[in-house]
Amino acid sequence: MSTDKNAWIPEQETSVGTKFLQKARKSPLVPIGMMGFVAVTAYGFYRLKERGSMKMSVHLIHTRIAAQACVVGAVTLGAVYSMYKEYFLKQK
Repeated sequence: MSTDKNAWIPEQETSVGTKFLQKARKSPLVPIGMMGFVAVTAYGFYRLKERGSMKMSVHLIHTRIAAQACVVGAVTLGAVYSMYKEYFLKQK
């Protein structure tokens, strides 16, 4: 095998984990929303056996809405925080 000195080599090796950490540093509430989504979904599956007479579709809809609320809430808090940081802290 020969080594080509003119071959393109990326400056920095990026993997999925490093990309995720970079994005988490920029907006830290998104991973928190993702963890909330996973927690609510796991709790919904845990409570699946003890749902009583509730229909399966209603139980899944409630679980989905709670999980989406965690993600939307975290994204909203992140947007409000970035607006506060950008507009109110720069004025002082």
